[in-house]
This record gives sequence, C-alpha cells and structure tokens, in this order.
Amino acid sequence: MKPGRRALGIAESYRGTDDGSESTLAGAVVRADRMVDDFVFGTCAVGGRDATEAIIDCWQRLDRPDVQYLFVAGVAPAWFSVLDLGSIRETTDRPVIAVTFEQSEGLTDAIEDAFDGAERDARLDRYAALPERRRVAVDGVDLFVRNVGVAEREADRLVRAYTHETRPEPLRVAQRAARAGDAFRHRRD
Repeated sequence: MKPGRRALGIAESYRGTDDGSESTLAGAVVRADRMVDDFVFGTCAVGGRDATEAIIDCWQRLDRPDVQYLFVAGVAPAWFSVLDLGSIRETTDRPVIAVTFEQSEGLTDAIEDAFDGAERDARLDRYAALPERRRVAVDGVDLFVRNVGVAEREADRLVRAYTHETRPEPLRVAQRAARAGDAFRHRRD
C-alpha cells in the first residue's frame, strides 16, 4: 500500500457526567505510514440512535476528499446506538470497515435486556441488517471485522496494512483523541 493513503478512523469516549447525555466522537485521518493528518470531533446521544448521523456529520465537516477509507470502532457506540454502515458507506462514497477487539456472542441479548418496545425493535432491526462479523488475525492478534463497500479480502488487507500494533492506527489515534476530547469537555474548573 502506498504510504500516503489516508483513512479516517472514528472512535468514541464516554466519561460520564451528571447529565450523562452525550458521548464524544473523534475522527483521526491517518496515513498508511502512520502520519496523523487531521482531526474532527462530534457528539452523539448516550442511549440514542443518532451515532450514524453524527459520524456522517463528522465526515462532511472534515471535507477531506483525499481520504480513501473509513474505519469505525465497533457498531454500537454510545450505549447501543447501532450504526447503519450502509448509510455511512452511501453518504461518504468510501469503503466502511467496522472493527471490534474482543470476541463476543453479539449484542442481541444485551439490546433486548436494555430496551423495550420500539427502541428495542429499531436497534435489533439495524443490528440484524449488519454484515456478518469475522475474525481477522493480525500479527497474532484477533480483530473482528465487518465491511461495506469493499470485498472481504480487500477489507482484511486494509485492516492488516493499517494495524501496526494491536488495532488499526486510525482507530488507535481516534480513541486517544476521543478520550482527550471527552476529558476536555467534562473538565472541572
């Protein structure tokens, strides 16, 4: 992969506040050679269903047509705001690769336990519409990947190309930025 290829990684952080209403999103543009190129920040409602729109808003405000790929950390940020990866793909016109870092049985039971009625049903429908998650081994570490707008083999190659330690670099940098942004938003003066 050419060292200048850019990917946007989006991750979230929620430190918790008295009102507990928003989670901080951070996007980091990172080149394949690990150079950090740009940042964007946003928020989404904890327990809401607006994370997809918040990610799209970050993409649009970033206004970086040179970014080739979009990585997202997980598929249900901000307490089960299940992402619509197809909508993100369609709006950005970029391949979308969702990466999680632990094996699990999925989110169905947790969503059923946490929500009732229409809120539960909307999340379960969106979760069921996601592509299947699969294991991708990178230097002895298992990552779990879903992809939209790119073939599995190419998505796996991209995950490996951007992973220099235990997670893809755009997501590692975005996670650190989200934590710092969240701490700044909720600092005590």
